[in-house]
Amino acid sequence: MSERSTGDRVRRGGITKAGNRRARWVLIEGAWTYRLPARVGRTLQARLDGLPKAVRDIAWKAQTRLCGRYRRLTAAGKKPCLVTTAVARERAAFLWAIGQPVAPRLAG
Repeated sequence: MSERSTGDRVRRGGITKAGNRRARWVLIEGAWTYRLPARVGRTLQARLDGLPKAVRDIAWKAQTRLCGRYRRLTAAGKKPCLVTTAVARERAAFLWAIGQPVAPRLAG
C-alpha cells in the first residue's frame, strides 16, 4: 500500500506487491467480512468474555467503523474489489496504530 502526503492532503495509492504476501492476503480476505452488518456472534462473544472493557470497546468501534465504510463506499457505486482494498488498507493502519507504544502523559 502506498501513500503520498503533503500537509493536510493525503493521497493513498493502490495496494502494492511489496511486503509479506500472506499478510496482504489476510488483510484482503478479512476485509470481505465487513460487507456484513456489525454484530457479535456466539463464537466471538466467547473470545470477548475474558477481555477488559476498554479492549472490547476499541474492537467494537473498529468493527462498526469498517462496516460503515464498506457500506458507504458500496452505496457510492464503487466496485467491490476496490471497496475491499480500501477497507483492508484502513484495517492495516488501525492494526499498526494499536501496536504502537503510548507515550506516558505528563501531569500538568
